[in-house]
Amino acid sequence: MYTDYHIHTFRCKHATGDIVDYVEAAIKKNVSVLGFSDHTPLPDGKWPHIRMDLSELESYVLAIEEAQKKYQSEHELTILKGMECEYADEYRSFYQEELLGKWGLDYLIAAGHFFPCDGSWIGAHSYIKGKKELFAYTDHLIAAMASGLFTFVAHPDLFGHSYLPWDENTIACSHAILQAASALSIPLEINGNGFRQPMINVEDKQRCVYPLEPFWELATGYDILVIINSDAHAPEDILANTSDAYALAEKYRLKVGALSFTA
Repeated sequence: MYTDYHIHTFRCKHATGDIVDYVEAAIKKNVSVLGFSDHTPLPDGKWPHIRMDLSELESYVLAIEEAQKKYQSEHELTILKGMECEYADEYRSFYQEELLGKWGLDYLIAAGHFFPCDGSWIGAHSYIKGKKELFAYTDHLIAAMASGLFTFVAHPDLFGHSYLPWDENTIACSHAILQAASALSIPLEINGNGFRQPMINVEDKQRCVYPLEPFWELATGYDILVIINSDAHAPEDILANTSDAYALAEKYRLKVGALSFTA
């Protein structure tokens, strides 16, 4: 059974294809559960360059629901409605009352692309340059997990995109993230999209920006469920590099599973 819960559409402004394009690609690849999780719009319009506009929310939901009606009865495919979200207390009511309530989304994903540090928001892809930013990222991701809003955490090791060394700081922060995930019983994602990013050179060795292998090696010592997704930004990316993610999970004997809800 192939599952992929992390799918984007053109609405996020850095992906291509609409709902039907991904569904048809998923059918060809024998996917049994396909979860759409575009970057959520936010009520204050924050970070508009990488997410859909609030005015597009209805068309996004309706397009998924139309695909459910058209394809689920003819194919062995479950199609889910989700969103990838940045956590902040001020968005809690929007997530609960609008996304999960009014629009009936099946799940929300926590993703630490941005996090507060010294009174302002900074980006994990470029600005985790020292211990202060790394620990701020970690604290924010744990707060998101503790909020009870999210079904799983996308690319928890995203800090590897900009904090390059593997040292005592990354070890401490990784343990904190893994301990929180275990205590809160929230799955963590091995993200296939990281394998599709250009490799980087760290201490004369090539590595992925993420997934970070040492992070997942540490995960061996924790009782956590691992979710594997492609993080597709084009229809052809469905299931892309998930074989690499499964191999990483197998190497460290991680418990890989599927989410338990249905559409």
